[in-house]
Amino acid sequence: MVNSFATSVTARNTVVIQRRLSRHHEVEVVETNRRGHATRFAADAARRGIDVVVGFGGDGTLNEVATGIAGTDTALGVLPGGSTNVFARTIGLPNDPAAAVDLLANGIDAAAFQAIGLGRVNGRFFCFHTGVGYDAAVVAAVEKRASLKRWLGHPLFITAALSTWARGYDRRTPHFRVETANGTIDDGFFTIVLNTNPYTYLGNRPLDLSSAATLDRGLVAVTFRTMRATAILSGLAGALRGGGVKPSATLDEQIDLDHLTIEHDTPFPYQLDGDYLGDTTKLEFQHVPAAVRLVIPC
Repeated sequence: MVNSFATSVTARNTVVIQRRLSRHHEVEVVETNRRGHATRFAADAARRGIDVVVGFGGDGTLNEVATGIAGTDTALGVLPGGSTNVFARTIGLPNDPAAAVDLLANGIDAAAFQAIGLGRVNGRFFCFHTGVGYDAAVVAAVEKRASLKRWLGHPLFITAALSTWARGYDRRTPHFRVETANGTIDDGFFTIVLNTNPYTYLGNRPLDLSSAATLDRGLVAVTFRTMRATAILSGLAGALRGGGVKPSATLDEQIDLDHLTIEHDTPFPYQLDGDYLGDTTKLEFQHVPAAVRLVIPC
C-alpha cells in the first residue's frame, strides 16, 4: 500500500522496494490518493487472504492499513515513507525506506509475525498514540499547510506549535475531563494516550513519555493539568533526556489502562497517529490485545 504523496516516497524508491520484496514473494502495488483508501484496500486484501499488507507512507497511512486488517490473519508490514515515521522507528526500522526494506523482507521470509496490541478510540484503531487538546490543535494547524509538509517537515511542526501556543489554543480554561478506573481528572488541557513509546521524534531524538507504553501492555494516559510554560517544560524535561515524564500536581500519568474516557460539554480537538480527526465531546478508549499480526524486522 503506497501513499505517493508521503514525504519520503518517490517513484525510484517504490521501484527499489517492489523489486526487493518480489525476490521471494508475489507483490501487488496499490497506490492510495485520499484518506480512507488504505483502510478499504487493506480490508479487501485481508478478505482475499493476502498474507501481508505493507504500509509504505507516513504514520497516517500505516494507521489506515492496521485498521483495515485488524482482527484478521493478514500481517502488517511497515516501511517508513513519511516525515517522522514514529511507529516504524519504534519497532527498530531505519528512517530510510531503502534500508528498511531489507529488514522487512527478512522478517517476511522468516515468517517473523508477532501479535501486538493496539489502542481503539470511538471504534478506530491507533498504533502508537492519540493526542487530545493542544497536541491535536497543532496537528490541525500543520494540516492546513499540508502542501508544505513534504518540504519543510519538522520546522513546519515547530512553527505550528508556537503559533498555536500564542493564539490558537485557550491556555486558561480546562478543555476536558479524563476518567479512568483510578478516578477522574477534571482539569485536562492536553492528554496523550500512548500505545507505544516514544511519543514522537524531534529529529533523531526520541521524546520518551513513558516506558510503560509497550505493545504488550495496556494504554498509558499522560495528562497536563495546566498550560503554563514552566510546568510543560518541567514535565517534558525527563522525556527529552529519555527518562519519561515525572508525575506531579500538574502532570498525571496513568499506566496499564484497559479503557478510559475523555469528555466535555464543549467540543475539543483530537488527532490519531498524526492525523487530525476534528472536534468531539467524547472519546472512549479501549486497549485491544493481539489486535494485529506485525512483521518483526530481522
